[in-house]
Amino acid sequence: MRKKKIISLALVLALLVTMLAGCGGSKKDDKSGKTTLKLGIWPTEDLAQDIPMFEGYQKTFEEKYKDVKVEAAPYVYATDTFVSLAESGNCPTIFSSWFTEPQKLIKQGLVADVTDEMKKRGWLDKMSDYVKDLLTDENGKIYAVPRDAYALGLMCNVELFEKAGLVDENGVPKFPKTFEELAQTASTIKKKTGAAGLCLLAKDNSGGWHFSNIAWNFGATLVKDNGDGTYTSNLNSKEAVEAMKYVYDLKWKYDVLTDDPTTEDWGTGFQQLGTGGAAMYIAGNDAVAQPTQVNGLDVTKLAMGPIPAGPNGDQYSLTGGTPYMFSKDATKEEIKAAFDFLEVMGKTPDVTDTTVKGLEADAANRKANGVPVIKDFPCWTDEAYSKAKQDAIDDNKNVDSKMFDSFFNTVEKEGNPRVEEPGDTQEMYAQLTNVLQAVVTNKDCNIQKLMDKANENYQKILDGKFTKK
Repeated sequence: MRKKKIISLALVLALLVTMLAGCGGSKKDDKSGKTTLKLGIWPTEDLAQDIPMFEGYQKTFEEKYKDVKVEAAPYVYATDTFVSLAESGNCPTIFSSWFTEPQKLIKQGLVADVTDEMKKRGWLDKMSDYVKDLLTDENGKIYAVPRDAYALGLMCNVELFEKAGLVDENGVPKFPKTFEELAQTASTIKKKTGAAGLCLLAKDNSGGWHFSNIAWNFGATLVKDNGDGTYTSNLNSKEAVEAMKYVYDLKWKYDVLTDDPTTEDWGTGFQQLGTGGAAMYIAGNDAVAQPTQVNGLDVTKLAMGPIPAGPNGDQYSLTGGTPYMFSKDATKEEIKAAFDFLEVMGKTPDVTDTTVKGLEADAANRKANGVPVIKDFPCWTDEAYSKAKQDAIDDNKNVDSKMFDSFFNTVEKEGNPRVEEPGDTQEMYAQLTNVLQAVVTNKDCNIQKLMDKANENYQKILDGKFTKK
């Protein structure tokens, strides 16, 4: 009996050790005694060409910080996988998401407070106020480090524009200035090349994300902030319905979309653009590696113009961005190590030899892999850092700036770009995608009824998640 008790006790202790290990508390590598830094931001398979750059970062980091072991743990953020990942204790030390997510993850207690480390390094005063608000809770605690911001524009396959005779004397695409022009341009390309004029997304939340930008330019405001902690859905406004009718016309009147928009998501959109399946695609300037490096489009054959203006001249570009966030189970040592790794990557606002080398390595890597080396929308306000970043871009220039000038000139105007709608943004996108799927598959659909139902559904979601302060 005593022997059985000893065995049982041993099993209990073994189980306890296993449970504690899975909870992700203070972690030291069993063999080396080093802190383990699990990098969810390590390149995924579609960006395998970036791995040597990260291996270089790793070598530099581990030579400088000998008490830390870096472990590749690539993770692509997804709303349907993250909660279980975090709650099981398997979240990487550092990962990236979207600017729509921090407030939700903060309230759910799924990410780490990094305020102390931020203050130690003096980074808080170097971050733009707009970005800081997105990453901070109601008590002033901050939970993320911003990577960069983007604005949506109209990416164009220059080869298809050339074949359709739609380039100017400098070889720059004649970007459509209005949505009516977009439809006509898309029609011309379809007739002269056989390729789709536009790749529209209607598979997942990305469809609603893109549609919201179209709707804004038709004059719509999709959500009303009531100022008391609650929100009112406005998906069925006259302007939003008109925008959805425009999408209907792209499919059923002009016939310029890819064969089945319900199979098109963020990744396939870039594939269509990069391989010549479609001439135009709504996308952010931070994703120029997708049609080029990932899908093979020559670096000189990608151009980007602004989102066209709507019927009344409204012209906005949706802005969002990428925050680096940290596992709720990360220790102070791991958070410090993650911050140090970001410095090696050149993603921090302090201008040191280390950050400058990281910036140069990033720009050189983009050039080597056929990715347009263009500017971004910085999240840091430090002038010295902005200059160091621009110097790295200038030293590795590989495209004619005319291919991107109209995009940047438009989105940098006062009042533009525009931040995503408040409330539960991803749920709003999901409701809009449901409508898009019906519109592009059913020629006899009733758009007003579809938008009314989406509005009703989204209001129920808002009422269930937000209460008056």
